Amino acid sequence: MIEIELNNIKKNYGLNNVLDGVSFEVKTCERIALIGENGAGKSTLLNIIASIEKPDFGTISIRRGASIGYLKQIYEDDVLNPTVQEFLSTSFKEFFDLENKMNELELEMENNSNSAILNKYGNLQDLYISMGGYDLKEKFSKICGGFNFSKDFLNQKYNNLSGGEKTMVNLASILLKEPSILLLDEPTNHLDINALEWLENFLINYKGSILMVSHDRYFLDKVATKTILLENGKSKIYFGNYSYFLEEDERRTLAEFENYKSQQKQIEKMKESIKTLRKFGNLAKNEMFFKRAKSIEKKLAKMEVLDKVVLEEKPINLQFKTENRSGKDVLRVDLLNKSFDDKTIFNDISFDIFYGERVCLMGKNGSGKTTLIKMILDLDKDYTGTIKLGSSVNIGYIPQIIEFSENETILDFFLKSFNGSETQARTYLAKYRFRQNDVFKKVSSLSGGEKVRIKLLELMQKDVNFLIFDEPTNYIDISTREVLEETLQNFNGTVLFISHDRYFINKLATRILTIKNNNIYSYVGNYDKLLNI
Repeated sequence: MIEIELNNIKKNYGLNNVLDGVSFEVKTCERIALIGENGAGKSTLLNIIASIEKPDFGTISIRRGASIGYLKQIYEDDVLNPTVQEFLSTSFKEFFDLENKMNELELEMENNSNSAILNKYGNLQDLYISMGGYDLKEKFSKICGGFNFSKDFLNQKYNNLSGGEKTMVNLASILLKEPSILLLDEPTNHLDINALEWLENFLINYKGSILMVSHDRYFLDKVATKTILLENGKSKIYFGNYSYFLEEDERRTLAEFENYKSQQKQIEKMKESIKTLRKFGNLAKNEMFFKRAKSIEKKLAKMEVLDKVVLEEKPINLQFKTENRSGKDVLRVDLLNKSFDDKTIFNDISFDIFYGERVCLMGKNGSGKTTLIKMILDLDKDYTGTIKLGSSVNIGYIPQIIEFSENETILDFFLKSFNGSETQARTYLAKYRFRQNDVFKKVSSLSGGEKVRIKLLELMQKDVNFLIFDEPTNYIDISTREVLEETLQNFNGTVLFISHDRYFINKLATRILTIKNNNIYSYVGNYDKLLNI
């Protein structure tokens, strides 16, 4: 059964043609990954399906009676400012209304149990059962447990939550309603590994249809049954998960390129034949040659010329020039203790990091990962124990939230670290796709991927040999993640990073440090090796 049908959807913002004839279907129980570069129109398409925006052209049909749950990327404060539990309970309003009516009838039946009241109560009870009313507590407990919502968290006011926490609460609220169609825009942001794995299993077993936008390749491989690529305003459909898409897209692109080259050769031959026949016609004064030339011209005019296939742009090659390497011992942490008020974060933790290692720091949200990074960077000195950097260690740091001066341009920001003229700086920036007037964009307005890229370019101007990143893949698209992976794999130094991106961890990590129960545990290898321990 078709749940959603999009036909030739077009959407413009000024001169920017975001969607230019997108067409596809979402069938019952399909789990579709919607992928593409930042700015390709993924969120716009979800907004159109959710009736938040209207297309400029084209039609959209949604199955009659289908309910839609839409997870957006950003949520604002709630006017009523309920607790998290009250916010989640709004999903059950219809159940609570039924319960209240049934309770009223139960009171009536104590005094007057006539057949009319009994029948009315029986009908309400049947409706309550059919709607799954008696499974509410189990469902609520399951969802809250999956997202690690503690009692304290459920009692917090919604407006006091961070942006990421609001997104998680809204995702939980949508899942509680069990709509027939789920529209999910970056559902994995802000989730720790445990919550990610729970969500994957939940969605794999979900009875409805799912259309999801995500840059988490591990998540897409596990959940998606179909992939739709948005590129140059068009949609391309692939009947498999992300890994299947990669293989099939490469196969299609090479086949299209070969077909294009073959047709271009054929066109050139036909043009040459036309010239030759006309030349012979003039020399021999024979009309037959001109007729043959005219016949080929007609065939050429009727030919449907294939679009030129542009093979993928060469990836950005970011290279750190690490002139002075550190000593073998890069970081030593010994008997470290840290508490916030009465809450213990670390209890006598000790570990070492050595030159050349790429270490991933993992743990549940709230376990102290970012706190530990701040202590290593000497931004938090309220602890006992020792944190000691090795000899000749120079740190380069990219935080989870990258902030810039409000009015600073890309060029202004880069010139502060670049040892050269403005012309040389602009030439350098152009190599990394900040071209022409792009350099005058405000850095505060850049996309997540662009912010990470400009921070990497800044660090490349410094002699750093120990890179520390706090969730570097948040808010960046897949192509930027791939650039970052290759850059860090080739980095001639040491890397310590926090990440919940399991694909990224598998590509990069040589060792994993896991924070658990106020302690820290070390495992050699990447995420998949950790799973098999």
